[in-house]
Amino acid sequence: MSIELEHDWQSVFATPRPRLGERAKVHLLLLLCGIWIIIGLVGHNPWKPDELQTISVIKHFHEGGDWLAPAMAGEPFSKKPPLYYLSAAAFASLFTPLLPFHDAARLATGLWMAITLVLVGLTGRELWGAGCGRQATLIFLGSIGLVFSAHTLNPDVAGLTGYALVFYGLALTPRKPLRAGLILGTGAGIGFLAKGPLPAEIAAITALLLPLLFCHWRRASYLGVLLIACVAALPWIAPWLAGLKQQAPEIFKAWLASQNTGELNFAYFAKTLSWYAWPALPLAAWALWRMRPDHPSIQLALLYFLVMFVALSIGADNRDIHALPLLLPLAMLATPAVDTLRRGAASALDWFGIMLFGTLGFLVWLGWFAMVSGVPTRLAMRMHKLSPTYVPHFDWLAFLLACAITAIWAAVVFKANKRSNRAAVTDWAVGMTLAWGLLMTLWLPWLDAAKSYAGAFESLRKALPAHYACIIGRNIGETQRAALDYHANVRIQRFEITQSMMGCDLYLIQHERGMERIEPGPDWRLIWEGRRPTDRRESFRLYQRIH
Repeated sequence: MSIELEHDWQSVFATPRPRLGERAKVHLLLLLCGIWIIIGLVGHNPWKPDELQTISVIKHFHEGGDWLAPAMAGEPFSKKPPLYYLSAAAFASLFTPLLPFHDAARLATGLWMAITLVLVGLTGRELWGAGCGRQATLIFLGSIGLVFSAHTLNPDVAGLTGYALVFYGLALTPRKPLRAGLILGTGAGIGFLAKGPLPAEIAAITALLLPLLFCHWRRASYLGVLLIACVAALPWIAPWLAGLKQQAPEIFKAWLASQNTGELNFAYFAKTLSWYAWPALPLAAWALWRMRPDHPSIQLALLYFLVMFVALSIGADNRDIHALPLLLPLAMLATPAVDTLRRGAASALDWFGIMLFGTLGFLVWLGWFAMVSGVPTRLAMRMHKLSPTYVPHFDWLAFLLACAITAIWAAVVFKANKRSNRAAVTDWAVGMTLAWGLLMTLWLPWLDAAKSYAGAFESLRKALPAHYACIIGRNIGETQRAALDYHANVRIQRFEITQSMMGCDLYLIQHERGMERIEPGPDWRLIWEGRRPTDRRESFRLYQRIH
């Protein structure tokens, strides 16, 4: 049995592959990556929760705030270091005359994701050989959990680039030690400055365990790789840490305290991956079952995944976006399975993807047609109920883009005589791009009208008196404070901190469903009340003191 498996392994990765059509495949991948990255980056307001908090911090830096200490809505925001915020603020400064501030800032996400996709391809090629980098990228692109988070204003996107650099650096260590050390250290530094200590800790633990567990990594040059990595990481980490500790010790202490959740989330991340990591997860499982476990590439990818899974389960709270880095090693583990997967299983995966994304595409087109034409009536009424402030209109540019994306998908998945294992991965990635692209062209205005705080808080801003001392806020959540700061340029004094009215003459109260309604008393009169049109759980009331 072992002889047969070894023969299969060698036949897949040692036999030269035909180069026919390679240029066309590369062009398709570049086109797919371009569409995947660009669609959805611009054209909508910041959405809750992460985008609103992030845009408030970016606004702080754009207005000249101290780079050492991120702040949100006028208060220190010590959750994450400043790298992503600074990069987004730079894009906002460059492109705001051409785009709205939040759209210009979101272009930074596109840059970080472009770098990540390049790194995924390079790592796949390094681990599995020529041609496999494309397969790794397609598997990564097709991951269900990646597409939404990878288009948002969020420091996790820059953190993902750090994780990808670490992975590529580790993959390079046997062949190019000097370059590997520089890339490994840079990745750990970028991950630290984007997310905090966890990416650097995962990089360090993986790098130290590799030679301890596997003889392939016990080389004389490996110690040099680690030393170079430490030197390369210092310029990213040391200036910010030393500066923050010296200039803002209280914020530094708060940042340290926020780095450990104290929770164990193994079950949560395992459950999340069961849908989040398709199609990489079943392919990776097949590779581990089919391939020899002593292959260095399997060892590296599996160890990186296990260290990352344990570290995230201990050090990250239970949110889907924190599972993003796990897609990197899973995509690498899945890559060798593409060519060794049995034809029946590959066909099943292919047709499942075609049916899934084809159905989603049809439903998006149908919903758009109902919104624009009012037919079918019941569906049009339902769409209006879910986003009542959206005014249907026909957008030629969005329509033509949606038609082009649909045509590309149809041309790829229904191409005659192209059924193969690799076609299944390509079809999945193209299908994911179809679903996302149609949502972000045909449904984007409808989604934005339903999810954005812009309308509600612009209405609040117009209701503000011409002159007032300050606004006291009660029960105002973190996301809502960020939305007030960005959409209404309002920064409140929190009652939960001050425990007094502080001489403020305006009083803003957020009410949640199920909470006891707070009444400010006879000295206050209601001057504004509002909420997001689709949000039945929260509402806001603004009172003015009666003099």
